[in-house]
Amino acid sequence: MSVILARLGEIGVRRFMREYWQRRPVLIRAAFPDFAPPVGRRRMFELAASADVESRLIVRHGARWSLRHGPIPRRSLPPLAQARWTLLVQGLDQADAGAHELLARFRFVPDARLDDLMASFATDGGGVPAHVDNYDVFLLQAYGRRRWRISRQRDQRLQPGMPLKLLADFRPTREWVLEPGDMLYLPPGVAHEGVAVGECIGYSIGFRTPTWQELHDPWLARFAERSRLDGRYADPGQRVTAHPGEIPDAMVRQTHAALSRVRPTRAHTERFLLEHLSEPKASVVFQRPQHPPASAMFVRAARRRGVILDARSRMLYGRLGVALNGELFEVAAGLRPVLHTLADRRSLDGDSIARAPAALAPLLHDWLVAGWLHFGGETAP
Repeated sequence: MSVILARLGEIGVRRFMREYWQRRPVLIRAAFPDFAPPVGRRRMFELAASADVESRLIVRHGARWSLRHGPIPRRSLPPLAQARWTLLVQGLDQADAGAHELLARFRFVPDARLDDLMASFATDGGGVPAHVDNYDVFLLQAYGRRRWRISRQRDQRLQPGMPLKLLADFRPTREWVLEPGDMLYLPPGVAHEGVAVGECIGYSIGFRTPTWQELHDPWLARFAERSRLDGRYADPGQRVTAHPGEIPDAMVRQTHAALSRVRPTRAHTERFLLEHLSEPKASVVFQRPQHPPASAMFVRAARRRGVILDARSRMLYGRLGVALNGELFEVAAGLRPVLHTLADRRSLDGDSIARAPAALAPLLHDWLVAGWLHFGGETAP
């Protein structure tokens, strides 16, 4: 299990969250001293060629830019000697165990906010031009050097006719060149531009910041699925109308009063967040074991080896229960501590399983059959 970071270079994570998180950018030199990147150029090229991995190729042609979405075979990439192109591989943590361990080190921020790890390979002069992201991000230099320029400008107009959302008038106010192990944190809304100084690789650890509208629509839909409103509209006092096209005021009043009787509660919102934020990415397909063990055999193996969540599984908990991959499990109070441990640590050792209430084993067995977790020591996809 990866050790969650306690410090970012010379800054403790408690101080970082208090002084910088969602507030202001900060450059952290030697955030990862002697950093050994888990994923290099060759592995990135392999993943970009896969239909199961989201990838993008960005190439600069003078003042213009081109964008191609994956899969991108190696033969379709420009030559390494060609300057000004970059390859982005999204969700690296779901495709590589080392990248997953690196992302897990940032779990000093709640998992409900944690999104994914993206890798960026660029030749000299390559990179993503000046733009604005509406999420928190750590930009970790993995290999080579990259020049970052940032601005907190209010003018966020975009260049017309571009395949990317590029700022029309970028006015940088600060600039740094990052070496391997250096890291730059940017809160949402900070304009930035990263340009490779020679060949380089950078990692982006991103965090979700959904708009209220993005949450509003699915929240209402799930509330409507679970709410119940008895009765039916009636208007026994309706008079003959001279304006049949006009909706009656009485109908509006009665309908508004009836629909207002059912209101979402805090529990509805918590249930929605647990289910919605634990949903895996749309591209995720869990691989079920070909020969899952029977219940009795599973219990013996789990007590001996423990279990570990699949790298693609998302697990959250709250007052209502435990959510895993979009499903809420309203478990008994006795099961909650051990399941909270599984969510926090993403694994359970055999002793913890042996000491837990008997109702835990069938639940873990179902999750193993679904491909959501594995025995300890197995290599999760």
